[in-house]
Amino acid sequence: MKIDLNADLGEGFGPWRMGEDEALMSLISSANVACGYHAGDPLIMDTTVRLAKAGGIDLGAHVGFPDLMGFGRRQMNIEIKELATYVIYQLGALAGMAAVNGHRMTHMSFHGALGNMAAADPALAEPLVRAVAAFDPTLIISSSSSRAIEGAADKHGLRVATTFLADRAYDDDCLLVPRKIEGSVIKEPAAVLKRVRQLLEEGTVTALSGKLLKVPAHSILLHGDTPGAVELARTIRQEIEQLGGRITPISQLLAAS
Repeated sequence: MKIDLNADLGEGFGPWRMGEDEALMSLISSANVACGYHAGDPLIMDTTVRLAKAGGIDLGAHVGFPDLMGFGRRQMNIEIKELATYVIYQLGALAGMAAVNGHRMTHMSFHGALGNMAAADPALAEPLVRAVAAFDPTLIISSSSSRAIEGAADKHGLRVATTFLADRAYDDDCLLVPRKIEGSVIKEPAAVLKRVRQLLEEGTVTALSGKLLKVPAHSILLHGDTPGAVELARTIRQEIEQLGGRITPISQLLAAS
């Protein structure tokens, strides 16, 4: 069994730091890096890229709404054509930082509210995924389960790495439950670990309603801003390895796709 261990990183801004990026880098195999819209700035991006290169970690652009105040977790009403340019802008920012540091961008993911909206709406997912394909058709889209994103990616010839969010609840359609709903975020480490074990052993997740869902995951995602994220990542990595699994970057998992 091979699986990617992924984390959202580079989510500070200026002198403010979010999470323990350097410690997480020693445990994960791929990173989603904030590109300055929901979090991050040029210096933080550059530092994060350097850390990823030094650790041999896959580098991905974490693309969100222009919402620093709300950390990209608030829905915004933006014309789709304009929103597509925001996606390209953020991809270009991280690709530039990667290029000057001798690293490469292997994947991208949609952050927060933008990701949830695209996952549930084919009419939004299609133009955004089209923008990704136009920027770089070799990029992998790292996404939670979503027929909308998977369908758009298939249409535009992009690969998708289905990602399991260990600390987020799922609805009966295998979409993430909105954060405003009670129980949408799983905060107890033991509960998160139990969900990971269920995924690895059975390939399933239990929805908030209690329904059992199949999740063909390539990757397990950790939120770098979650309290105790480093210890949780270490425990999850140990769990994977004890079950005979091997932590493998996204680009290697999908290399033959």
